[in-house]
Amino acid sequence: MKLTEKYTLPGFLITLLIICTFQLNAEPVEEEVQNRLADPLSAESLQETASEEKAEESGILLSSEETDFPEETASIESPNENIELPSPEETVFPEKTAALTAPDPYDPYYYEDYDDLDDYMLFEATDLVVEAPVFVPRTYTEIFPNLTGSQRRRATSSAGVRNAFEKNEKPVLLPSPNSGINLLNSVMQKNPSHIVEALIVIPYTDRELDLVDIYNALGRIERIKDQTIPQRNGTNIIIFKETTRLISASNRKAIADPSPSNNLPFSETMYLRFTDTYIGNLFLKGDLTLSYYGLTYNMTNFRDINFSIFRIMGAERVSIILYLEPVVEGILIYSMSGLYLPEFISKRLNLTTNINNRITVLVNWITEGLRNQEVLAVQRDINALRNGLIQNDNFSRLLNN
Repeated sequence: MKLTEKYTLPGFLITLLIICTFQLNAEPVEEEVQNRLADPLSAESLQETASEEKAEESGILLSSEETDFPEETASIESPNENIELPSPEETVFPEKTAALTAPDPYDPYYYEDYDDLDDYMLFEATDLVVEAPVFVPRTYTEIFPNLTGSQRRRATSSAGVRNAFEKNEKPVLLPSPNSGINLLNSVMQKNPSHIVEALIVIPYTDRELDLVDIYNALGRIERIKDQTIPQRNGTNIIIFKETTRLISASNRKAIADPSPSNNLPFSETMYLRFTDTYIGNLFLKGDLTLSYYGLTYNMTNFRDINFSIFRIMGAERVSIILYLEPVVEGILIYSMSGLYLPEFISKRLNLTTNINNRITVLVNWITEGLRNQEVLAVQRDINALRNGLIQNDNFSRLLNN
C-alpha cells in the first residue's frame, strides 16, 4: 500500500501534464480548420486538397483544365450568408495583378516580378524597320572590264560598238560575271543561227536619269515608226511603217501607249505589232523585268514571220534583248539579238546590215525617249523652283538668265 501510494501522485501529475499539452496543440489546429471553413478561399483550397489527395490515391492525376467541380462553385458562391465576396478587382497579389491589368510596355522593369514569362504569355513586338539600300551607280567599265581602248571610245560615241557572229563563234562584248548581266544565255536558248551584240552609252545632257525615266522612254512604242536610217545619197530609209501596242496575243486590236508613270513595276508584259517595210508584220511579245541596277526588255515573235506567201521564220525564233542601266557616264544600252534562218535563205540576204539597221532604229528610239525625259524633268524642276518647292543655285541662275 505504501509503495502504491508513493507513486500515485507523481503518475497523476505526469498524466495531467500530457493531457494539457495535447489540448494546447490541438486548439490551433481546430481553430485553423474553423477559420478555413469560414473563409471561402480557404474552403476552396481545402476541397481542392482533398480532391487531389483522392485522385492521387486512385492513381489518376487530373490537370486544372480537365477538372470541373460544380459543388465547389456552389460553396464559393454562398458558403456563408454573412460573408461578403471579394470584388473582381481584389486579388491576393495586388502587385502582379496591377502589372497584368495595366501593363506599361515601356517600363524596363515590367516583367521583373515574373520568373517564367511563358506562363503569362506576355510579349511586346517591336516595330520592324527596314533601311532601303542606297543606290550607287556603276561605271560602264566596271560592267565591261575587258573592253579595248578603241571599244571604250566607240562605246561613248554615237555609233557605239557592234559585233556580228554566228552560232559557232564567240561574242566579244561580254559583261563581267559579277555584274549580274547575262543576255547571251537567254538568246542562245532560241538556238539562233546569227547573233548581233551592241553596246552604247548615252551621255547625260541636262540632268541624270533614273530607272523610271528609262521605263517611260521604253513605253513610247508608237514613236519607233518615226525613226529612219540616213543613206549616203542623202535619203532616209523607213524601216517600220507602223508600231503599236496590242490588247493581247489573241486580240490584236491596236491600243494607244499609256501615259508616263511615276511608279516602276517589277515586271510587265506587252504585245506589239511592227509593220516592217521589207518583211511585213512582226508580232512581238515584250517582257520587261526590273533588276537591282537596270531594266531588261526581252522581245520575241509569238507568230511566224512570212515574206509574201512564204514562211521565213517560225514563232519564237527571234530574240531581241535590251538591257538599260543608269551608269556614271550616262545610260548604258547593251543588246543581244539572235534569229534563226535556214542556210539557203541566209546566204541570199545581207543579214548583218539588215539586223544592224533595226538595232540602230531601236537605239535611236531609246535615245530620243531619254532626251524627252530629260526635257520633262528639267521643266518639272523649273516649275518646282518657281513655286518655291526646291532650292537650287544652278536653276536659280538658269531662271535669271
